[in-house]
Amino acid sequence: MPRLVLSLLLLCGCQNGLGSSSSEAQKETSGNDNSTVFTRILDGLLHGYDNRLRPGLGENVTEIKTNIFVTSFGPVSDTEMEYTIDVFFRQSWKDERLCFKGPMEMLPLNNLLASKIWTPDTFFLNGKKSIAHNMTTPNKLLRLKDDGTLLYTMRLTISAECPMQLEDFPMDAHACPLKFGSYAYPLSEVVYTWTGETKSVVVAEDGSRLNQYLLVGLTMGTEDIHTSRGQYTVMMAHFYLKRKIGYFVIQTYMPCFMTVILSQVSFWLNRESVPARTVFGVTTVLTMTTLSISARNSLPKVAYATAMDWFIAVCYAFVFSALIEFATVNYFTKRSWAWDGKKALEAQHPKKRDHMVLSKKPNNVCSAGVNYTPNLTKDVSISTISNSTSVQLRASETKMSDPKKTYNSVSKIDKMSRIVFPVLFGTFNLVYWATYLNREPVVKGAITST
Repeated sequence: MPRLVLSLLLLCGCQNGLGSSSSEAQKETSGNDNSTVFTRILDGLLHGYDNRLRPGLGENVTEIKTNIFVTSFGPVSDTEMEYTIDVFFRQSWKDERLCFKGPMEMLPLNNLLASKIWTPDTFFLNGKKSIAHNMTTPNKLLRLKDDGTLLYTMRLTISAECPMQLEDFPMDAHACPLKFGSYAYPLSEVVYTWTGETKSVVVAEDGSRLNQYLLVGLTMGTEDIHTSRGQYTVMMAHFYLKRKIGYFVIQTYMPCFMTVILSQVSFWLNRESVPARTVFGVTTVLTMTTLSISARNSLPKVAYATAMDWFIAVCYAFVFSALIEFATVNYFTKRSWAWDGKKALEAQHPKKRDHMVLSKKPNNVCSAGVNYTPNLTKDVSISTISNSTSVQLRASETKMSDPKKTYNSVSKIDKMSRIVFPVLFGTFNLVYWATYLNREPVVKGAITST
């Protein structure tokens, strides 16, 4: 009995093994058959195929449908007026010479086949430098449908021109275009269109690489250009950028604002403090000069003035005016009054001084001109008179030197400047910021979505 059970188990195991091995063999055979079928299909498609001729040559116009997926946008260079963008560039067209019938509707193909079939000669009109990624293999994708429709995708990094109008800098906005089209085929042979109406150009949510700009939107459109070789279709996508002002407020506007306020501190110093006020004036003028030079280093050498240039120019005018104001005050200040009070008092009271000198002369003459035997009583009286006269002179000098306390008087020009300068500077700031922050920046070269 046990031998019978053992034999039955061995028989069942052999049957299961034969069944699994037969199914695996069938899968391998079907896989080999599919590979053989697709190999025969591709060989048949490429047999007699001339990749030098576009699809529908002499019969109809080849339509190239395009769309772009932006994986990385930025950075933007203001000095070079260009931007860098990393995209998946997709093109789709129909080539009836590649129609096939097989077990699959779409064939995922290797990029090696792209060199054996006709592909569009697309180029970027405003591109300065373009890189096709080849690590670890060429980043290209090719799909072939059974009706002959091809999908060709490439990963590209493009450096393109971005014309900028910097009149409103740093409250400016720009429309950076990306233009592409056929290099050799005119409109009568090849036509470019967008795949969809709204989502033919998509930017990844985390694709922004912008520090000074904010990507606020994009538009798509087409344009026909006329050349001596014919009419060509140009596809355009505009990326709208708005500059962030925070960096420039910290780096330029606040230092200029503080420098102007520092220059106006000199109005509260005495007009006799020539060294201190000179240091204030010269230092602030040199500081404004340095700020104006550094602010221009991050911009291209444009021939017109930007909004920041106007602000710096007005601040420079305020600082320079403060220095001129001190020069004016110092000019109208009497130097004799400022440095030697005695001379000023002598100029103001000539009669009193002459009277004192005349009253002093007879005593001196008498004491020096009378020849008699020295008398103690007379000497004592003369010395008493001399001492009283000197005491009176000193008292009169002390009394007349009291006006020295007015040397630190405030100039009327300084009093007016303490009010006029801050009021004018505050008014300028209100007008400046209200004008540039509330108006829409002019974006040249922008297009509407079509």
